[in-house]
Amino acid sequence: MSRSPLVSEVPLATRARPPGWRDPRLWIGVALVAASVVAGARIVGAADDSVGVWAAARDLAAGDEVEASDLVARRVSFDDPGDLDRYLLAAEPLPDDLHLVRGLGGGELVPAAALGSAADAGTVSVSLSFPAEEVPTGVQPGSVVDLWVVDERRGGGSKASPVLTDVVVVDAPSARDTLGAVGGGRQLVLGVPADEDDALAAVLAAASSGAVRVVGRG
Repeated sequence: MSRSPLVSEVPLATRARPPGWRDPRLWIGVALVAASVVAGARIVGAADDSVGVWAAARDLAAGDEVEASDLVARRVSFDDPGDLDRYLLAAEPLPDDLHLVRGLGGGELVPAAALGSAADAGTVSVSLSFPAEEVPTGVQPGSVVDLWVVDERRGGGSKASPVLTDVVVVDAPSARDTLGAVGGGRQLVLGVPADEDDALAAVLAAASSGAVRVVGRG
């Protein structure tokens, strides 16, 4: 009895071909790569949220005229976007007739409240401390305030009157940043016109007894 030979059918090997330009898989891959590149560029761009603001190129004194050569641009990131309004953007042209109403150290960012016209430069800086609850919450560098003095009269009556008006707040450190603050006091650095000697004397005398009140004007 004869046996038929066992024949195994082995498929022929075929060589893999790269996908042609009409293969949809190729275009899907290209689209995925392009989307990744665009997404990566947007992420990197969003990570740099710094802006250019002006800083003093060297020490500048109160009354100095400020020109572009006195300033350098610095890239700064602000935790609170509202803080940007306190400074001058380097991308914007400088106003004419700029003078410092207070001195700046080299490298210090230039707050808008430190700049004014030639007339504004004739001021003196005065630091006063107040109970925190008596300083309006909106007062910050650049704010304009009035200073009232409370006159305690005999018989239990009292009278308050404005002594200094339209005073620019040069600096307003928070209570936690004020060294030596007692009971959560608030310090204000005010730019008082140099020709207001009598009014300034009255404010300083009243401040020692806590009789000065701050009224915000914007």
